[in-house]
Amino acid sequence: MTQIRTASYQDIDTLTQVGKQAFYETFARHNTESDMQLYLSANFTNEKLKQEFEDNNSHFYVAEHEEEVAGYVKLRTGEEPIELKGRKHIEIERIYVLSQFQGKQIGKELMAASIEMARQKGCEVLWLGVWEHNQKAIQFYQKWGFEIFGSHGFVLGTDQQTDFLMKLEL
Repeated sequence: MTQIRTASYQDIDTLTQVGKQAFYETFARHNTESDMQLYLSANFTNEKLKQEFEDNNSHFYVAEHEEEVAGYVKLRTGEEPIELKGRKHIEIERIYVLSQFQGKQIGKELMAASIEMARQKGCEVLWLGVWEHNQKAIQFYQKWGFEIFGSHGFVLGTDQQTDFLMKLEL
């Protein structure tokens, strides 16, 4: 059984580790070890996550499967792509599920919760960025009705990559 709950400050250590592990599991085989380590050390620290928790624009939700943290989602308001200017929106900045829990519908639960939370906040659009080569994720988002509406640069370590921007009209 999977439960989605609002993350608390006490979850920071766990979320740091889950984020680091899930990111590594997903992208390490497609990137150099040095680029992965540069990115992980800059973006998955307890200090960085504490700053994000203190930002009123960030909202974290934890997925627990059989009382074990299996993943999480971070929703964020504030920043907007030019294509969404003037529209009420929220971004799925991160949606992570550890590999040992994949196939247990946890990503589906996190996505459903994200859509519901966006609707509760009165948003018109839910959007996200996804690496152009992450076909598994792109297909997952398309099944939910997301459409590509642009792209932006993403730097992983020293490697300049491209993320597709995808949106779901709510």
